[in-house]
Amino acid sequence: MRFRLYLQRAKNSMWHAGLRLVSTTLVSAWHKGSNSSLSINPKRSRLVLRSLVVGVERVVAPVGPYGLRLVAVGATLCMTAACSDVPDDTSAADAGSSTRLIQLWSADTPAFGVFVPNERPGGEVAPDGSRLPPLYTSEGGASLGENPLLDYLFLNLEGSYDAEAVAAIAEGLDESNSEGAPSLLVRIPPIERDGAETARARVLEALQLGADGVVIPHVRSPEEARLAVSFFADAGASVWSPDNPDGETLAMIMIEDAGALATAGEIADTPGYSVLACGIGSLSGDLGSREAGETGTQEVLQHSERVGLPNMITANAQDVEQRLEEGFLGLLMSGPGADEAIRIGRSASGR
Repeated sequence: MRFRLYLQRAKNSMWHAGLRLVSTTLVSAWHKGSNSSLSINPKRSRLVLRSLVVGVERVVAPVGPYGLRLVAVGATLCMTAACSDVPDDTSAADAGSSTRLIQLWSADTPAFGVFVPNERPGGEVAPDGSRLPPLYTSEGGASLGENPLLDYLFLNLEGSYDAEAVAAIAEGLDESNSEGAPSLLVRIPPIERDGAETARARVLEALQLGADGVVIPHVRSPEEARLAVSFFADAGASVWSPDNPDGETLAMIMIEDAGALATAGEIADTPGYSVLACGIGSLSGDLGSREAGETGTQEVLQHSERVGLPNMITANAQDVEQRLEEGFLGLLMSGPGADEAIRIGRSASGR
């Protein structure tokens, strides 16, 4: 609490912004802080520490000696939070990626996943009759984590971002009894909807809450692609990419608009991200037909292969083998037929 008081007293000073950057990790880590105890998912500790480095580097230049001392206090508190109760894991860097998707895609192996299903009972409405938001629980995450067919979960929060949903599914995966639990990808709303700073904050928050990667939908231009990549750098994430094969975080860009398709090659050439995909449904709607959407999807696939990145697409039991033959490395299923579609896909890919 004393650290929070320091922040309040520093509200109007020139180093307040820097302190807030450093303290963000402490506040995030304190989400289970009963009795003022600090805890953080051990798997995320390296991201937390990288975030601290970014925050400190940004504020060292403008602050005076007094301000720098307070920055050091904040950093020390945050590092204590990040490192307490975390087992020593000095061999992690030598043991290969801990992220299942990265393990598979590093070997050019197709990966199969599902949209995280909404657990709210059908027909349930608010007292005023309005529609209730989707419901995601840690129990649901744990159940999905124990499904041996799943390589990844795709939590779609494009329509309405929900930090509690990210935390719940990540917690469920951590609590599942399976080894090699599925990776968690979180799709946030498009940058244009709520602005760049909100999107930047959501990327940081989702990663700190336990996501293995974040999906940026409706990227409309090369400039916006570079902006999206900057969110991960600002979060202190080590993004897996052709230039950084040892990265642990997945950054996914989606092309879903006719205007973006015209610059797909330039978007694909953006350095520092992990996955390029085409939202075939949205693109088909924008172009006016499913046939045009399919043509655009194949164009984006060619660009992803050219730059050495995996490409993801929705699939089902009827077309999963075709999508594998075309070269897609991320197959995303939904609904009650998802497991059967994945079995077909795994068999076709020799898994």
